[in-house]
Amino acid sequence: MSGLSAAPLELSPLVRTLVLIAAAIGFLFDTYELLMFPVIGAQALSELLGVEQNATEVRLWAGRMLWMAALSGGLFGLYGGVLVDRFGRKTIMIASILLYSLSPVAAATSTALWQFVLFRCTTFIGVCVELVAAVTWLAELFTDRRQRERAIGWTLAFASLGGILVTEVFNAIVAALHAYPAGWSLLTDVGIAPTPWRYTLLTGLVPGVLILLLMPFVPESRQWQARKQAGTLQRPRLRELFAPQLRQATLVTTILSACSYGAAFGALQLGPSVMAAGLPDVQRARQESATQTQQLSELIKNYSDNTPERQELEQRLNSVRTAVPRLIDEKRGQMQRWQELGGLTGRILFALLVVYVASQLLIRLFLIPGLILFPLTYLVLYHGDFTLFCAALFLCGLVTIAQFSYVSEYLPKVFPLHLRGTGSSFATNIGGRMIGTMAAVINTELLAPLFSGENPQRVALAAAVIGTVVYAVALFTSFFLPPPRPEREE
Repeated sequence: MSGLSAAPLELSPLVRTLVLIAAAIGFLFDTYELLMFPVIGAQALSELLGVEQNATEVRLWAGRMLWMAALSGGLFGLYGGVLVDRFGRKTIMIASILLYSLSPVAAATSTALWQFVLFRCTTFIGVCVELVAAVTWLAELFTDRRQRERAIGWTLAFASLGGILVTEVFNAIVAALHAYPAGWSLLTDVGIAPTPWRYTLLTGLVPGVLILLLMPFVPESRQWQARKQAGTLQRPRLRELFAPQLRQATLVTTILSACSYGAAFGALQLGPSVMAAGLPDVQRARQESATQTQQLSELIKNYSDNTPERQELEQRLNSVRTAVPRLIDEKRGQMQRWQELGGLTGRILFALLVVYVASQLLIRLFLIPGLILFPLTYLVLYHGDFTLFCAALFLCGLVTIAQFSYVSEYLPKVFPLHLRGTGSSFATNIGGRMIGTMAAVINTELLAPLFSGENPQRVALAAAVIGTVVYAVALFTSFFLPPPRPEREE
């Protein structure tokens, strides 16, 4: 053991900076890749299915895809956690980032729904594995408790920048294609149609390039590497998570993870992809568009083909027909922007509080407001002023995404070194990705059909129910959080 205690665990300032940059990039693009779907999902599904964006098929497949991708990520992510403990944090982190960087590029070329589904699933798998690998890596590189908590808290805050960035990238692409409808010849030449959702997917290649440039200059986890070289690293086994000394930590963190993902997938992520089409502003625009379409269609009949008057009217008719989809895209982008700004604020707030506030109290600071916010937002404010609704989405994003940071930072504290990847992966992937994300399907296929009204309004009502239930369960579960394991010299 003397060889272990002599191992140099402290990082130089330069290496520490590079580690933080690499982790921040990884977390940022984790969310960037995941939150592409709420922004592009309805548009992509509408095109691949050949239906309108507010059609029942879009609603159903939006929920199915969120759950199918998360289910794939959960299953393979659990095994990825075992690989993190067996083959190293840095190695698996690189592999997972490459997977979720290349998959969106493949998804951008989809010509059939099954292709789009497949590559969204592989994207999710890469993200699920990377999150566990990166948090475990950070937790072991920083040996001082305060440095470790700050490092994890602040780098995780970049995850919410990913949501904001993908929203702004999508909005910029929409604006660019509106100005240049033919798209970019380099992409159209290789068969990629000039649609915003395809071009947004192509930007997913960026993190792979950035990480490949940084990874040669940052170390593997010194704690894990020392144990591995000394031959004292125990083999990770899933059944150990349910041994008497770890059972409570495993179950409680799994439930908390499931509840936070349930709120995100059963409510927040369905907002831009489905609920945007049912906003009061959109409904009014749809009625005006129907009236104008009928009037212009009647006028067109009065003119012969190829006359200037008929061509002008046809152009106006085409503009009227595309006005509602454009408005939906604008509302979708604004909703996503406010949700992600709230999430970023929540992560920053968590990073500021984590060093000073005890674990049980800290999680309740986010759970109690959320128990009030979700029913208020989706039962009342969704049907009123859009600005007020976006403000409520900001707060819902804040209290929900802060819990993601909480669970990620808390998990390495309660599992031993040889089980950190496995235990964190079980809670995050089985609890969050597999169980929690089922809320998307529960909303769109089980709860929403029970209500009356158009599809978007049904989904909003179901979101209120899901948000209230998962926040109540999480608040109750928080009273059973075990204390962190004592600090030990690894």
